[in-house]
Amino acid sequence: MNRFEYLEARLHDDETFVSRDRNVKIYDGDQKTEYEEGEVVLTTHRLFWGRPGEIARAAITLCLSLRHVISLSEEAASSYFFGRKTRYILHLREPPPDKAPGPIDYSPHSHIKLSGKNGLTPEFGSALRQTIEARIWEVIVIPRPLCQAGNVQQNSGAGSNPAQLRLKMRTGIGGIERSIEAKAKETDENIALAFQDLNVLMAMAKDMVAISKVISTKIREQKGEISDDETVRFKSYLLSLGIDDPVTREHFSSNSEYFRSLAQQVCELLLDPIEEQGGMMSLADVYCRVNRARGLELLSPEDLLHACEQLNGPIKLRKFPSGAMVLQLESQDDELVAADTLEKVKEATSLAVEELAKQMGISLLLAKERLLAAERLGKVCRDESLEGLRFYPNLLLHRDNDS
Repeated sequence: MNRFEYLEARLHDDETFVSRDRNVKIYDGDQKTEYEEGEVVLTTHRLFWGRPGEIARAAITLCLSLRHVISLSEEAASSYFFGRKTRYILHLREPPPDKAPGPIDYSPHSHIKLSGKNGLTPEFGSALRQTIEARIWEVIVIPRPLCQAGNVQQNSGAGSNPAQLRLKMRTGIGGIERSIEAKAKETDENIALAFQDLNVLMAMAKDMVAISKVISTKIREQKGEISDDETVRFKSYLLSLGIDDPVTREHFSSNSEYFRSLAQQVCELLLDPIEEQGGMMSLADVYCRVNRARGLELLSPEDLLHACEQLNGPIKLRKFPSGAMVLQLESQDDELVAADTLEKVKEATSLAVEELAKQMGISLLLAKERLLAAERLGKVCRDESLEGLRFYPNLLLHRDNDS
């Protein structure tokens, strides 16, 4: 903030208006300042900030000379009320000793941020970047006599110096507009090329998934000479390939048929992963895995929950007393879960939730529910202390069996 000066909002003779934006706040480094909800005006040489109406009256406002700016970068920020927005960061040089008075004399920060409730408009951000890149304030204009001006205009088409032509292209608001148009055209061409590649990828996706099914069948049969490491690697590849024909609402006339078909597809997709994770998977993990496999046909959390409620085997939806919901194999009941958990607690003498989660490779939520289920059945007992919550074998109920 110590690079700003108090100056009248008036243009110099060699200065041109570029862009403006409203409801802009200034940060000194990462710290908020009192300069909020103001109007910012960008010229070819300077940046003005003032309260609403001050710049139009040519009043005394904050002014930052663009010659202090080293570079410009962007920062993505998010707010619960206003969503995602973009802040622009101006990295600055040290202020010169002859700088006019400003809001503060010293600042430990070497950058400022421009932001707003909804962020700065893309038009203003693009104009700011183009203006800083053009660096028009570094162009030295040499006055010429009037008698030479006509000769220069007559000979400009045939014998112009390339350096002079580049200088003309950079100077003035016209040069900035031409540069913006050129970059916009280049961006459009890149986007068109990217979509061409995407169309080719989508056309080949079904063939790739069909191949994945063949590989999956061979892995299940284990007829080939496939090692365990290769099997794990193949399964990771298949998970990335996804579903070739995901169930969508458009193909069904009623919600009940849609959710039944969706439940069947979820069961086919998650049966093997749930078995590998010990027979249980949290609904959050289910949501991530299903949407990853569906690609662009994403499911909403509500649709996935309704589909899970329609499951009738070999996977079922279960809700624990704590409110946590999981998909669980029907063949796995609380007695089996509690007995397996008790064995792991006995092997380690005692276990905390995070220790069981790390040992079994499951989430903290599932590890906690396994321990609580074993506790409800009297297999383990808890010990709460300053060190946290730990579970021990319940020797009071199983002393005779262990002795």
